Amino acid sequence: MTNKIDVDEKLIRKLAELMDETGLTEIEVGQDDFTVRVARGATVVSAAAPAPMAAPTPASGGGASDHTNHPGVVTSPMVGVAYIAPEPGAAPFITVGGTVAEGQVVMLVEAMKVFNQIKAPRSGKVTKILVESGSPVEFGEPLMIIE
Repeated sequence: MTNKIDVDEKLIRKLAELMDETGLTEIEVGQDDFTVRVARGATVVSAAAPAPMAAPTPASGGGASDHTNHPGVVTSPMVGVAYIAPEPGAAPFITVGGTVAEGQVVMLVEAMKVFNQIKAPRSGKVTKILVESGSPVEFGEPLMIIE
């Protein structure tokens, strides 16, 4: 009989191969109380049920917490540094008043030296950008509003 550690190692290797084949920067799979997350630069294996999510900590500016429950809020999927342009000096992905299409890259969040694309979850007009380029962001922190 194969023990759980062997299964976990095989699963992690399969997920890493899938990431290489598809160009993904991270992947997470789970079933019942078992979750495996693999990200470029780090591997996290968790066999416990996910902890309940706490409300995001308000940004020092104080305004971000007002947008947490807005129906058009786009939040950070990870802890990292947000960038509004693909590189220094380049035009930003989005501007306030501009329109975006669902799936369009609207921002980058750099985590562990990997730039992760943040894509628009819906089409609409960008009414607010809540972070500055180069600023640190927390998991669940509001990044922008798309209406």
